[in-house]
Amino acid sequence: MNAAIVGASGYGGEILVKLLAAHPKANLVSVTSRSQAGRKVSEVIPELRGVLDDLVFDLSDAQALAAREDLDCVFLAVPHGTAAEYARVIVESGKQVIDFSADFRMSNPAIYEDYYAQPHPDVELLKEAQYVLPEITEDGWQLKKLFACPGCYPTSILTPLFPLLKAGIIGKQHIVANSFSGTSGAGKQAKEAFSYCEVNESAKAYGIPKHRHLSEIEEQLGMAGQGEIVIQFNPHLAPMNRGIVTTITVPAGDSTIEQLYDVWEKAYADRPFVYILPSDTRPDTKYTVGTNRVDISAIKDSRTGNFVITSAEDNLMKGLAGQAIQIMNLWQGWDEKEGLIHV
Repeated sequence: MNAAIVGASGYGGEILVKLLAAHPKANLVSVTSRSQAGRKVSEVIPELRGVLDDLVFDLSDAQALAAREDLDCVFLAVPHGTAAEYARVIVESGKQVIDFSADFRMSNPAIYEDYYAQPHPDVELLKEAQYVLPEITEDGWQLKKLFACPGCYPTSILTPLFPLLKAGIIGKQHIVANSFSGTSGAGKQAKEAFSYCEVNESAKAYGIPKHRHLSEIEEQLGMAGQGEIVIQFNPHLAPMNRGIVTTITVPAGDSTIEQLYDVWEKAYADRPFVYILPSDTRPDTKYTVGTNRVDISAIKDSRTGNFVITSAEDNLMKGLAGQAIQIMNLWQGWDEKEGLIHV
């Protein structure tokens, strides 16, 4: 299968280039970037010297990609608003699209407008899109042509919570999620707030109380809980390059920790990228960075009556590029681990 990447010079785009370059069943035939057009990929991403020396960044041109007969799938690693413009042209040409942006993550355009302060750029195409977090999305999504890749924070929250809400063993109210993300989650930004001296040896909350990813999280949790779910989401910037760790507190009611683990084990028994740790062990970003895995564990606090759930993942892998490859693998009918082990 031949693939192209639009916007391949960002952090997520670079990881995706590396994954596709090493993928045994996919060929990377085009990469685009307005800022890097004309330069060799191996010059911009030195790790790929001797691997992709002949591939050059092209200008980002939706019409040109749509016209290529040698393309099967296009990954869009461009900002919200812009992504929809590319998606429309490329989907109409019959190619598959996997989008990294927020343009197709929410099914309700009013929610998009509320959180992104602009009307949805393509409401009709939104109806044809499918949000895909492979471990929780119902079968049949592979028939679509446009896939929305989940955000990094949502993946760390939805993976542990979705099956528990669906099984009805946790409360729907008073859910609090505190997440810490590495600075790569903000993308490549030449801003003072992300400079070394500002970020090093410092951690701070931001985006409170209405971070953009909250819209996606609550919509998906509502589907699991079969009704509106409102959570308190508190994101933090952590002094590390990559990784997300999330701690969630949720009322346990009469449910036991054994029941929680039973739900997880049934939901994720055949899912290679969800690793369930023992109740007395906490996930650590040190061991998930560079993998497409999300590690989860939980404990019941008898004093507060809450479950305390923790997850860890790589924001650029399971939180972005690795998950996109996982979606591609499943769409093609390949083993979902293809090209994703020890990257």
